[in-house]
Amino acid sequence: MPISDMPIFSMLRTKMHWHQERQRLLSENVANADTPKFTPRDLVPPNFDQSRAQPGSVTLARTNPGHFGDSPSSGSSSFRQDRKFDFESRPSGNAVGLEDEMLKVASNAMDYQAATALYTRGLGLIKSALGKR
Repeated sequence: MPISDMPIFSMLRTKMHWHQERQRLLSENVANADTPKFTPRDLVPPNFDQSRAQPGSVTLARTNPGHFGDSPSSGSSSFRQDRKFDFESRPSGNAVGLEDEMLKVASNAMDYQAATALYTRGLGLIKSALGKR
């Protein structure tokens, strides 16, 4: 079994992709802070509950940048958007609160750093167990 297929690494990789996509959405929210009638968007956190795992959600690996397919940097997302609207809008109809969005951006960055640190340390533990250090 490749190391990248281990469940913990797979979940951490999914979590990091989720944080990347969320960062893209939050930056769009901040960029459109002055756009009339713009409503901010956010993502629903990924659910890692094994009892709800869907067997049909397997995707092909993208082995060459020239191949078609979804990637974290493309505009499409495999994560669900959060549709809860608990915001106030200004007279122009814009509902972006810069303070709230910047708090979300900072929190998202810290969570991403924690996930990458866990991934790196997990790989380091496996390397030391195999005597590759």
